[in-house]
Amino acid sequence: MSVLVVTGTDTGVGKTIVTAALAAALLARGDTVAVFKPTQAGTEDGRGDIDVVSTLAGVGTAVEGIRLPDPMAPVAAARRAEVTLPDLGEHVAAVEDLAARHDHVLVEGAGGLLVELDGHGRTLADLAAALSVPAVVVCRSGLGTLNHTALTVEALTRRRIPVAGLVIGAWPAVPSEIERSNRAELEHAQAAVSDRASGALLGAVPEGAGRLDPARFRAEAPGWIRPPFGLAPGPP
Repeated sequence: MSVLVVTGTDTGVGKTIVTAALAAALLARGDTVAVFKPTQAGTEDGRGDIDVVSTLAGVGTAVEGIRLPDPMAPVAAARRAEVTLPDLGEHVAAVEDLAARHDHVLVEGAGGLLVELDGHGRTLADLAAALSVPAVVVCRSGLGTLNHTALTVEALTRRRIPVAGLVIGAWPAVPSEIERSNRAELEHAQAAVSDRASGALLGAVPEGAGRLDPARFRAEAPGWIRPPFGLAPGPP
């Protein structure tokens, strides 16, 4: 399966916009792409993350495991809504079904890597392990990102989940000296992430990219992120 899990060092780091950019980059080369969100918690404006991805990237197939109204951890949001979260096996089956019909499936997590997705303590890391697929880690540009990124990468590698690379979720138009230094460190953090000569960093999405007109977003996204290692083009 050509499936990629998109996780982050925390909530609000830009996973959704990175997922949209990855989808747009893959679609631009002629591949078919589906997006799967196991748990959507928080729909204050009536839209979920897959709606944002669909609008920006033009993805035709975007599926949620469950949609919960409150912007809380999935277990807490489900308890408040008095509903039962889908089991890990249901998520696995949904991804496998999408993978059978598309060149690529992007699985966007909720919050950070170890946020629980079901009522049995299983996380996005458990989903990636069950599917035997790699993960991309979305990180911040500012102070603290090196530690948070290293912790997430370590959690993945301890579970033997391949790390396809890192993406900075929001790169400022005028980066500070700290941000420039962090980017250089992330670019060369390949020891735990990849043995590729090109380094660990797959790219950086410009800050505010989610507010771009969709046509412009799709045109520019392939220049922000290179396709992750292991995501070969679909059949001609």
